[in-house]
Amino acid sequence: MKLLSHNMLTSTCLKGVSVGYPLGINANDIKVNEVDFNAEFISRIIPKLDWTTLYKAAETLGHAEDLPAELISEWDKDEKFLKQAHHVLLEVEVIEGELICPESGRKFPINNGIPNMLLNESEVDL
Repeated sequence: MKLLSHNMLTSTCLKGVSVGYPLGINANDIKVNEVDFNAEFISRIIPKLDWTTLYKAAETLGHAEDLPAELISEWDKDEKFLKQAHHVLLEVEVIEGELICPESGRKFPINNGIPNMLLNESEVDL
């Protein structure tokens, strides 16, 4: 699971969960795969992100060393920053681990890089 995906996932569909964001991460296996840099894509995706959540996720995985904790001004003109964002968004991947709902503590497994967010019928408000 890439951190781009993590930034967009919530567990609000669980009974009794009102926010369900951001999900915690426990990673057992992390891989870094090189991905071609596309400045235009990164520039378009950054406004859609919760930057604080991205930074904390990268920090949890040990990949926040060059990433600023807060979104810098004129980030769209800073190629070094865009490459740092590209790295944590698209190159760092959780292969095995789990996501954790911040409100209920419900754990969602990540296997082969795919988070399983399926719920049992008893866990869903109908």
